[in-house]
Amino acid sequence: MKRIYVTDPWLEPYKDAIESRHERILQARSKIVPEGSSSLSEGVNNHLYYGLHKEPDGSWVIREWAPNATRIYLIGEFNNWKRTSAYEFKVAGAGNWELRLDGMFLSHGELYKLFIEWPGGGGERIPAYCRRLVQDPVTKVFCAQVWDPAEPYQWKHDKVLRRPHPLIYECHIGMSSEEPKVSTFSEFRRDVLPRVKSLGYDTIQIMALQEHPYYGSFGYQVSNFFALSSRFGTPEEFKELVDAAHGMGIAVVMDIVHSHSVDNEAEGLGLFDGRDDLYFYPGPQGHHPAWGSRCFDYGKDEVVRFLLSNCKFWMEEYHLDGFRFDGVTSMIYWDHGLGKDFGDYKLYFDSGVDENAVTYLALANMLVREINPRAITIAEDVSGMAGLAAPFEAGGVGFGFRMAMGIADHWIKWIKERSDEQWSPGGIWYELTNKRSDEKTISYAECHDQALVGDKTIIFRLIDKEMYFSMEKGSKNLLVDRGIALHKLIRLATLGTAGDGYLNFMGNEFGHPEWIDFPREGNGWSFDHARRLWSLADDPSLRYGCLREFDKEMIGLAKREGILSDRPELLRADEEKKILIFRRKNLIFAINFNPVDSFADYGFQTSPGKYVKVLDSDDERFDGFSRLAADSEHFTIDGVLSVYLPSRCALVLRYEE
Repeated sequence: MKRIYVTDPWLEPYKDAIESRHERILQARSKIVPEGSSSLSEGVNNHLYYGLHKEPDGSWVIREWAPNATRIYLIGEFNNWKRTSAYEFKVAGAGNWELRLDGMFLSHGELYKLFIEWPGGGGERIPAYCRRLVQDPVTKVFCAQVWDPAEPYQWKHDKVLRRPHPLIYECHIGMSSEEPKVSTFSEFRRDVLPRVKSLGYDTIQIMALQEHPYYGSFGYQVSNFFALSSRFGTPEEFKELVDAAHGMGIAVVMDIVHSHSVDNEAEGLGLFDGRDDLYFYPGPQGHHPAWGSRCFDYGKDEVVRFLLSNCKFWMEEYHLDGFRFDGVTSMIYWDHGLGKDFGDYKLYFDSGVDENAVTYLALANMLVREINPRAITIAEDVSGMAGLAAPFEAGGVGFGFRMAMGIADHWIKWIKERSDEQWSPGGIWYELTNKRSDEKTISYAECHDQALVGDKTIIFRLIDKEMYFSMEKGSKNLLVDRGIALHKLIRLATLGTAGDGYLNFMGNEFGHPEWIDFPREGNGWSFDHARRLWSLADDPSLRYGCLREFDKEMIGLAKREGILSDRPELLRADEEKKILIFRRKNLIFAINFNPVDSFADYGFQTSPGKYVKVLDSDDERFDGFSRLAADSEHFTIDGVLSVYLPSRCALVLRYEE
């Protein structure tokens, strides 16, 4: 396989740096692979050693890594939360501690913690490898919980087939209900999963699965990395959700947070054994200046094994089909990428890069693929680091995909800063297709980021307060008409030019109004904006359902035609008339962004033959004006295809012969 500096000449000056990085990763891998084995996975089993485990004979053992500790006690409901000699850990070497509960019985559901003593202090702690926490509804205190159900979940479906071009529905379990509350895994499985299936998405990407003390953090301030958030239900209920998704042919990807850890001591890893740098970099480097959280020390073997074991645990325990790694930019640069524009390749290879983090991410990708060669790995990176999503064998880091994060930013920029007459078809084409040819990407018009409080969704930027008054089908409002039309064009253009996958955030397919704002002191702890108003799309008198139907048709067309398996080809970017036309496999996308003018017999060069209309954004079903004939066929004349392009309308034609 050719190295990335061969396929991209701009990387040639960094050949030595790329080769050094490659060798560094191989050396790190060799330290983990057991002697006599070639398997990275065989050397990554911390989750089977640490934490609380039931032995085959019915007894229990719990182990912890706490090299600065002088004493550790297991406390809980079973011993009235007292530190007693019967529940005191013994030193096991290399900073490890062990307690075997021979002849002592732990009951399913019992609460427990550790009490760790260290030179000059001590305190209650949650085990680092704890798999189950619950929060007291009154005191709000989190405790570990013994989880030993009498009947373990029995899986019914095999894991999903490979997704070379995933169509991703990004979702958050807690805010997936229409009711103002925290929703559950079971409710999502019953009420939302069928909607995802109906829309045609083949992958769900679930946020906030790892336990986090503050619900309003959207799951990005993780405290307990092996614990499934209990606020959404039990492990068995989540397994049932994953199993049901697999039964529908839907892959399940987890939004995993290894970029930082919450600063909390009572719930998280902060000052776990009295040391500030047990899991984290020492000094200021161990504290994230923008997020107020802790930064993992990716150069410490114990930390790397902790994180790698975390990946393996989630895949094996819950049959997940892959991960979207959050905050990769923050991980791979010592300054977390803050204030950088990354306009120079040297920034990807100079001393500003945390090579420890790059090495960890490469190992994580190797491990995930070793466990499941079909698994999906996605990097959330705004820096555009070359090679991040290139194969390791080619000198890359090995992610399967990277998020095309600039696309959403540019859509917002065009909507905010330019009038319709200033939109440039050529500029749009450039921003939508400006991707590395040797790396796969996931495109999106907007994800959860654009919907958070303080920002606005695309539909709300386009329509604003008129969403409260003029979304009935019978209403006559030019601002709403514009918003509805552009909402469809933006999504179609993004999917039509997508690199290798496409993502939509839950509810945005039908133009969910307003923003996302989790319960907090500033809003009176309200759930009004932390839910999804599905009934808006279900109400036949409102326009939301038309947007949902357009999204469904758009996704269905992309799947049927397999458009993401080929590259888009520009046919026309007409700056004067505001028309963008491109080919994707057997389809031609003709998009007229012009706010006023329609064009009859608009001609452009293409392959000779017959073309049939397969999608029309102006169709009445999609809240359009039905300005195009219902069943239309077009034939080239002397290699020129002529079509009628109404203003703010998109037409998709399929080549038939």
